[in-house]
Parts: sequence; C-alpha cells; structure tokens
Amino acid sequence: MGIKNTSVRPHAQSRNDGKSHPSQCGGVTHDNIRHTTRFTVVGNHLAQHDELSLTAIGLAVHIQSLPTGAQVDINSLARRFPEGKTRIAGALRELEAHGYLRRTRLRTEQGRMITRTVSCNHPGRTAGKDGPSHPPRPRRTAEKPPPRRALPAVPQPVYPAPDLLQTALGVLSGLRRTDPRLLISATDAEHLVPGVAAWLERDLTPEAVHRALTTALPPEPLHRPAALLAHRLTAQLPPLPPFRPEKPPARHPLQNCDTCDRAYRAPQPGTCGTCTPMT
Repeated sequence: MGIKNTSVRPHAQSRNDGKSHPSQCGGVTHDNIRHTTRFTVVGNHLAQHDELSLTAIGLAVHIQSLPTGAQVDINSLARRFPEGKTRIAGALRELEAHGYLRRTRLRTEQGRMITRTVSCNHPGRTAGKDGPSHPPRPRRTAEKPPPRRALPAVPQPVYPAPDLLQTALGVLSGLRRTDPRLLISATDAEHLVPGVAAWLERDLTPEAVHRALTTALPPEPLHRPAALLAHRLTAQLPPLPPFRPEKPPARHPLQNCDTCDRAYRAPQPGTCGTCTPMT
C-alpha cells in the first residue's frame, strides 16, 4: 500500500485552466505598421461581407484605391487581372447589387454612349454625412383603384355587319330604361355588342333580346351588371335557325300573243306587254 509523501510541493495549476493558448490554434496574427502615404481606408462591412465573393471584395478594394477617372470597365480590368472577363463581370454585378457600384449609361454631346461608374465605399451613405442618406419621400398620391376584373367572353356573330352591330348597341343602351341597375360603361358595351349581335343573327327581334336580358333579374344590387349580361348572353344563347335555301322565283309558261303572235311568259293566254293598251 502506497504512502503519500506530504513533503512534496503540489503541482502548479495552468493559468488557462487546461485551455489551449490562442497561439497554439494556428489562427492569424497581425504584424501591422502605420501607413502614412499611399493607403486606402476600407470598411469591415466590405472586407468581411457575408454575401460577396472573394473576387468581388478584392475588386471593390482595387476600385476604391483608384484615382478619379481611372478606367474600370470589364476590358480594362481583364487586362490588369488574370481572372478573365466572365469572373470580373460577375464580380461587378455583385458589387452593383449590394450598392458598392452604380453604373449608368449616358450619351455624350457627340452622340456616343458611355458608362458612368460611381464607387461607393459605404452603401447607403453619402460624403459629408454621418448618418444614412434617406431617399426623398414620395409625394402622396391618390390610391390606385384595384385592377379591374375582365368580363366573361361573349358569343361572336358569324357576319358582324355594321347595321347589325349598331342595332345591338341600341339594345344595350335601352336596358337602363327598364332597370337603372343595367347602366353600363362604353367600354363594357363595346365588349357586349358582339354577344347581342349573335342573338340578333338567330332571328330574334331587338325587343326579344331586351326581354331576355331584363327578365327575372336578382333583387340585390348589381355590382357588375356587365358581367351579369355577359353571362346571360352566353348561357342563354338560342340555337341558330335551320338553313332554308331560297326558292327560285316561279317561271310562268310561254304564251303566244293574241295580237302579234309573239311568245311571252304569263300565267294565262292573252296579249303581251307590248300589245296591251296603256290605261
């Protein structure tokens, strides 16, 4: 059985309680000197951006370090860096989407189109202001009415003759005299006229179409009278009348004139029109 030696000094405990020292984790350390010339101030919001790619962050730093008037188009940047036009174009789009670049197309006095590029070292802020620049408040305007629902389709006439369409418009204009709720706009009437014309083509009189559209209306208010009329014109459309070929006019038999003996057509014998005395 072991005997504990009470004369031995206890072991000293580690100051970091067994935790690894930061220098043993392989993390980055900084060896910085103070720049006094040829330096660019870059915010951590760009250098540590959560959504920008490394190419976009590096390109933004490069552009911010350039003097005013330097060329930052895709071709110029592709000649300067090995990433190529595709990656550079994608990085520029990233910076534009996150507000670090603003590109606008302008026309010079000579008529040539150029691209004006503005580099923003802090999106949402402008030079000379500590706080974010708020866009001007939009002027209060009247609320836009909700989009108008389209009317149901209506039947179309086989032969939309101008006289037929004019008669159909007259039918629609007269509906409000029977029921004031059937007052419709000119736009609605233009949509409904072909449907009424299709009814008139089916050997219905304007009075009959008027009765079909105004009989047994619902008692409650009509919020969309044109939609109700479009539904009736479609749901209650009568069938086309059967085709009846026109009979040729009857031809009378040939008769011999009792006076001049010339042949002529008449239902009964007698004299021709030349020999018939004028009365």
